[in-house]
Amino acid sequence: MLLSQEADMKNNLHLVFDCLPEVQKFLHMSDPEPDLNAFTPAELEVMQVLWKHGEMKPAEILEWLERSTTNAALRSVLRILTEKGHLTRRMQGKAYFYKPKRSRNKALRNLTRSLSDIFCGGSPAALIAHMIRTEKLSDDEIRELETLAKSRARKGGKR
Repeated sequence: MLLSQEADMKNNLHLVFDCLPEVQKFLHMSDPEPDLNAFTPAELEVMQVLWKHGEMKPAEILEWLERSTTNAALRSVLRILTEKGHLTRRMQGKAYFYKPKRSRNKALRNLTRSLSDIFCGGSPAALIAHMIRTEKLSDDEIRELETLAKSRARKGGKR
């Protein structure tokens, strides 16, 4: 069993190193459908607040951020997210209101497709299988995955 895990790890490392040029190109390309790979930790935290609470002005966003930040720093992050195409903004009175251009689910779907394309030859099943093999899952999570897989099989596979 240990030898099998070691072989899997070596294969995964070869896959990562073989794909490095494509990964680097992917991380730096300007994508018309931006996704999570383009977010810094601060940007992702702001996006998570907006995905959860909807359109907000900066003062409201500040109230929901977990880490302490200044209004100026937040406005800089909001400007960058808007320039990257992740947010829209509209003026109401004297305040700007910001909201995500894409839902959290669409951003996650774009990211998982990209991961599947880069690391698994475009196979979502290979990405899911890799995660199941490598992540620590509780018995409840395994049962949930089994239920989901059975339900999806009954519906007839691909959408």
